[in-house]
Amino acid sequence: MPHGTGPRILVTGFGPFPGMPRNPSAVLAGALARSRRLRPADITLSILPTSWAEAEAFAATLDAFDPDIVLMLGVAGRRRHVAIETLARNATGPFPDVTRKRPAARLLETGAPASRRVAAAAMPLLRALREAGVPAHLSRDAGRYICNALAWRAYGWARAGRRADGGPRLAVFVHIPLPRPGALSQARLRGALEALLVALAGQCRLAIPATVRAAAER
Repeated sequence: MPHGTGPRILVTGFGPFPGMPRNPSAVLAGALARSRRLRPADITLSILPTSWAEAEAFAATLDAFDPDIVLMLGVAGRRRHVAIETLARNATGPFPDVTRKRPAARLLETGAPASRRVAAAAMPLLRALREAGVPAHLSRDAGRYICNALAWRAYGWARAGRRADGGPRLAVFVHIPLPRPGALSQARLRGALEALLVALAGQCRLAIPATVRAAAER
C-alpha cells in the first residue's frame, strides 16, 4: 500500500445456491465495488460460485489477487442481525453446493487447529455497523457450509503472511440477513458495509510499522 494510495481490497459475494436463486451478497458486493465513499481504495470484486471446490482453492485465489484487505459476504436467511464471523471452524456439513456436490471429508484441513480467528480487530467493525444504523453482533459460529469454509481459508491465508508494507493482512467474513424494509434495507446494509470497509482501511493504515510509515511520509 504505497503512500498516497488506498489499500487493495478484495470484496467477495456468492452466486446462487440451493434454496437461494438470487444471492443478495452478490448484489451488495457489487455495490461496494462501485462505491465512491471508498476511494482511493483499489477495490476488486469477485462473485464466487457457491461450491466446496471454490472454497478449497480460495487461498490460491488470494495469492493471485494479493489484497491488503479481504471482505467476504454471505447470506444467512434466518438471521436478523448482520454478523461478523469471529471464528471459522475446521469442519464441514453434509450440505450440497450449487453443483450438488458434498464435501469429501468432515474436516476442512487434516491436522489443522479446530478453529481460526478473524484476521482483524472485530469490535471497531461492530461499532461501525451499529453506528450506521443496522443491528449487528459478533458471531462465533459461521455454520458448516461454504461460508465457513471460505472464512477458514481466508483467515489462515491472512495470518500466514504480511503485506508488502510490513503490516498484517486483514480478512473478515460478514453474514448478512435477507434485506427487507427498515433497518435492514439494501440501501442501509450497503451504507453499513461501506462504513465497515472504511474502518478496515483505518486498521490497515494504523498497522503499518511506524518506521515504514515515517519513511513513506518524508
